[in-house]
Amino acid sequence: MASNRNAVDLEGLFRFLPPLTEELRGSYQRALRTAPKSVRPFLDVNREFTLRGGKRFRATLLLAGYHIATGRSPRPVLPAAAALEHFQSWMLIHDDVIDHAEERRGGPTAHRVLEAMHRRDHQEGSSADYGTGCAIALGDLEEPFVVSAFLEVPSAPAARLAALREYVEMTRRTAYGQLLDIRNGTLPPGTVSEEDVLTVHRLKSAVYTVVAPLKIGAELGGARPALLADLEAIGSDLGIAFQLRDDVLGAGFDADEAGKSSNDLVEGKRTLLVVRAWTRGDDADRARLARVLGNPTATPEDVERARGVIRATGSLAYSEQRIDELNRRGLRRLERSRAIPTRSKPLVQEIADRLVRRRS
Repeated sequence: MASNRNAVDLEGLFRFLPPLTEELRGSYQRALRTAPKSVRPFLDVNREFTLRGGKRFRATLLLAGYHIATGRSPRPVLPAAAALEHFQSWMLIHDDVIDHAEERRGGPTAHRVLEAMHRRDHQEGSSADYGTGCAIALGDLEEPFVVSAFLEVPSAPAARLAALREYVEMTRRTAYGQLLDIRNGTLPPGTVSEEDVLTVHRLKSAVYTVVAPLKIGAELGGARPALLADLEAIGSDLGIAFQLRDDVLGAGFDADEAGKSSNDLVEGKRTLLVVRAWTRGDDADRARLARVLGNPTATPEDVERARGVIRATGSLAYSEQRIDELNRRGLRRLERSRAIPTRSKPLVQEIADRLVRRRS
């Protein structure tokens, strides 16, 4: 790890992931010691779910924000990085319930684990309803871990309050985005506009994936308003580009490299790929898309025909164009920024590359 006031790259920040895991493990161990005995099996579900892993990129961006603001090792803000991982578990557990998902991070989703526990113990009632209800409660239970972790950061009280305010705003805007995303999924594809799609990405993915992690880290380092404003503007561009890239991968494009399937199509998600193809296609194209959207029993042949529509209408190329435009705009903001230290600009460039040019 580079010393005080020296530049740090992403590889240097990734070295904090093992101690971050220990921070997470410790938070669950402390909770298990004080929880009623009857609650501990439920906490074990959360612990196992969170400790499965994941990219930990939001936590890494928080560490980056602190380093950008201070030039120092981000070790003091590891509890806050852990807070974002607890927040991520909260969101994923609830997302999986909403999406009726079966797997997450190489294992069964939390609601399916709980459903299996109910069935194993021969409890009364519906195992599926039990799994769903308990998973919603366990997702909610992650929030006390988030707030507790922020309170443990050894920053100045004013810095901790600023970080908590940012967390509140992140949570509110993420919920707004989630609500609009669910609403969009109920609308005919032809009535969902590009701006409807980008509004969801701006409120949800951009904020809790990029903007808030960078800003919270910087706020814990005592950042000035100009730095926070630049991080928000750059992070918003990169965060929307990140989600558009995720939509491309989630529709199965670059599937060989990404290891992804076409789940977003059979789940009926109103992505930019879908709404633009629907608008620009003819009746036959729309029929091919309609045969797949929201249809988990769609055949591989039908899915490939729908992907063909997305290519043929220019929708895939358009999404790639928008990703490139947002990435270039974010990097122009970075180049012009007087608030982001010169030593940290290569780190932000590296973050942009990881977010936008990924294949998984």
